[in-house]
Amino acid sequence: MPDIKLIALDMDGTLLTTEHEVDSRTKEAIQKALAKGVHVVLSTGRSLGTSYPIAKELDLTSYLVTCNGGEIWTMKKELLEQHLLDAEIMEKFWNLGVGLGVHMWMISTEGFYQGERPDNFYDHKWLKVGYDSSDTDKLEQVIKEISLLGDFEITNSLPTNLEVNPRGVSKARALHRVCKEIGITMENVMACGDSLNDIKMIQEAGVGVAMGNAQEAIKKVANYVTDTNDNSGVAKAIEHFVLQHSGR
Repeated sequence: MPDIKLIALDMDGTLLTTEHEVDSRTKEAIQKALAKGVHVVLSTGRSLGTSYPIAKELDLTSYLVTCNGGEIWTMKKELLEQHLLDAEIMEKFWNLGVGLGVHMWMISTEGFYQGERPDNFYDHKWLKVGYDSSDTDKLEQVIKEISLLGDFEITNSLPTNLEVNPRGVSKARALHRVCKEIGITMENVMACGDSLNDIKMIQEAGVGVAMGNAQEAIKKVANYVTDTNDNSGVAKAIEHFVLQHSGR
């Protein structure tokens, strides 16, 4: 059993219920892990603005991995690392989505654009773009068109969407940096997630945990499949791998 010193948690579909809340059992498990000196790090596709309040609610004191690894923050809101997409590419991504008729969202360092574009892409620093459609053929076409524009990281946070980051950016890469800051290795990490933007961190962690509601590809690479996000799956994984074995 690896000596778990850091718990990395995806948010949507993992830490959060479908009501976008952290249930009481999960809060209690996280507090017990923190009390034993285990770091708890949110590792999410969300921006700092929409993840930091949850981290504060849980009394986390370590680091935050946001935008799929596009940024790494301390809980004092100190920026450790940032990876940006060119404004020219972002405008091409937008035009691609409009042409194919798919819904889009874009995250800049200043804010979040949902189904709309800024007046000038060059006035912003860009972290991530996402496409959403129930038409899988359209999503496949998006992937083909993006591949013609360059080399990017393409993942998802739901089976009906795509998320695009700069090449090399991932939650796993960001967690390697966090481990270095703390003085541990990925062998000391338990990572929990449900979607393709979690797959690398689940593969590279000492213990990779797939949620019961995870996409099948995630379950196949995980060491362990826990319960769903609506049935305290994160709490059950923490209890099993961290709290029961904390004395070892």
